[in-house]
Amino acid sequence: MNDIIDTVARNAWGEARGCGASGMQRVINVIVNRADNPRWWGTDLVSVCLAPEQFSCRDADDKNLPQLLAVTDTDPQFRIALALAAQAVNGTLKDLTNGADSYYAGNSLVPDWAKGKLTTMIDNCHRFYRLELPAPGSVEV
Repeated sequence: MNDIIDTVARNAWGEARGCGASGMQRVINVIVNRADNPRWWGTDLVSVCLAPEQFSCRDADDKNLPQLLAVTDTDPQFRIALALAAQAVNGTLKDLTNGADSYYAGNSLVPDWAKGKLTTMIDNCHRFYRLELPAPGSVEV
């Protein structure tokens, strides 16, 4: 299996497996949006996924990390994540986040970085934001 697809799929599964296919797709959208706009968060899909303290599912103290590392394609949600990740790698995954570069779990306290910021969209699991990327259609200088 392609290591890039596997890494992206694990992040999507780890962050949003309880949010259905569209929830996992939105997590992947953020990963792609970041990789398409290299910054401190990484320069490609894998470095974005593995950037320290960016995706809680990868945190060493996350109780779900062992599951994330052990999941296989026998898990139906992981199979969906793999298919979505393959679309992302092939450049055919539609962005459902309106260009978001950040998000947090909607049932948690609002993190300091999100206070006073406008969301790009809200689903049943997460709130999505465009914090560092220019508005769609604008030119970065």
